[in-house]
Amino acid sequence: MMPQTDPAAHCPVPPPGSRGIDEILSAARARLDRLNPEQAHLAYRGGALLVDIRPAAQRAAHGTVPGSLAVERNVLEWRFDPRCPARLPQAVGYDLPVVVLCQEGYTSSLAAASLQDLGLFRATDVIGGFAAWRIAGLPVLGPTPLIRPSTPAPPATAGRVSH
Repeated sequence: MMPQTDPAAHCPVPPPGSRGIDEILSAARARLDRLNPEQAHLAYRGGALLVDIRPAAQRAAHGTVPGSLAVERNVLEWRFDPRCPARLPQAVGYDLPVVVLCQEGYTSSLAAASLQDLGLFRATDVIGGFAAWRIAGLPVLGPTPLIRPSTPAPPATAGRVSH
């Protein structure tokens, strides 16, 4: 039997100036005026863009918010930088109210802070993410089962005898 070890005991010495994820998350959240699900719903109904940054598989497995804009995390900054040719049509200015939604409200904090770094000073996120939105009884669609390919039809020549 292998002896149990404390994973933290094997953490390498961090380089000078580096920060751990807890520090990075705390700093990001200190810059945001985070919204609870009800406040986020009101902001969305008032014209804010509700942006779901979860991967497609996660949206399919857990559901979506009707009318939210799906922009996966890996392309978020390019889609919302008003200076970028790859921006979305909605990304026309820096005063755009953007409310970022992830599954539980962690990645969305980092993403909203990144949007603020681009100059979108009104960017924020939803406390507790989609999970809290659903628990609050706010509108959701799904989950939707993943689409499985149907069994292909047999070839037209199936069952025929060649002569």
